[in-house]
Amino acid sequence: MNLRSKLAYLSVAFFFIATPLIIGLSFYTLYTLDTEKNVDTNNVLGISSPQIFAALPDKSPSTSIKLISSDARGDILKEYLTTYDSPLSPYSYYIVNVADEFNIDFRLITAIAQQESNLCKFIPDNTYNCWGWGIHSRGTLGFDSYEEGIKVVTEGISKEYLAKGYSTPDEIMKKYTPLSNGSWASAVNQFIKEME
Repeated sequence: MNLRSKLAYLSVAFFFIATPLIIGLSFYTLYTLDTEKNVDTNNVLGISSPQIFAALPDKSPSTSIKLISSDARGDILKEYLTTYDSPLSPYSYYIVNVADEFNIDFRLITAIAQQESNLCKFIPDNTYNCWGWGIHSRGTLGFDSYEEGIKVVTEGISKEYLAKGYSTPDEIMKKYTPLSNGSWASAVNQFIKEME
């Protein structure tokens, strides 16, 4: 018998002797672990092992994160008004709060001011009227402060326009500035988008 044949014979013999021994030892180990109550199956031979489940346990570990949202609208508006160097910039949070009080989008009030007066840069002297509110051939409506103007105009738009079904700049334009060829609504819509 040559060396190659001897090695093949030894390999086959080892296989048929070792395989039943390994299988028997495995069954014995499983039986012993299953029947002994004091064995920590998570720590076999001093090595910790992860828990493995056939199905998810009733109470699986979980992690929760509590997110606290912050209203960024005032910051967005302040940045917008500051970019345009508007005198309304210090009133950005007030505009948002008053808009919320009357259930109106703060951007609409700001966009109308942008269209009517370039955000209060071009208004009749001492009127604090940035919205063209009550300005017509019979005279000009003025306010004592920007705060008063913001509140009166926001409430007026809410009650006289939105509550009566004029809900978009195109619809508002029909009553607010009926002689416009559509450019008023187009500009107001554009200014609203700039604040998104």
